[in-house]
Amino acid sequence: MAPQTIAVKRVYDPAAAEDGKRILVDRVWPRGMQKRDAAIDLWLKDIAPSTALRQWFGHKEERWDDFCRRYWQELDGNPEPLRRLRDFIGGAPATLLYGARERERNNAVALLRYVEKSKG
Repeated sequence: MAPQTIAVKRVYDPAAAEDGKRILVDRVWPRGMQKRDAAIDLWLKDIAPSTALRQWFGHKEERWDDFCRRYWQELDGNPEPLRRLRDFIGGAPATLLYGARERERNNAVALLRYVEKSKG
């Protein structure tokens, strides 16, 4: 059996067949994006970082490691959204969608790292 594929992609980038199930993992709806145009299969708001943590992070590179640690603590303390994510994906390919301009350091990247380290 092939390993499960989970990717990360900006919600504003065009949808592709290889995206599989497309899951928006932001707490707020992406600016300027119409729901009918979003090609989103699930909006999982509750898996996003808290508003306070997101605002504290502010996409400041020097806060990235602390942001990940704090976000993972939030996920540890509230496992239900992660269970819903895993149940929804099943074994299918999936893409975690985010709205931030920053492609390397955002909540979807941090969430994917958490999912990968917590397999088992």
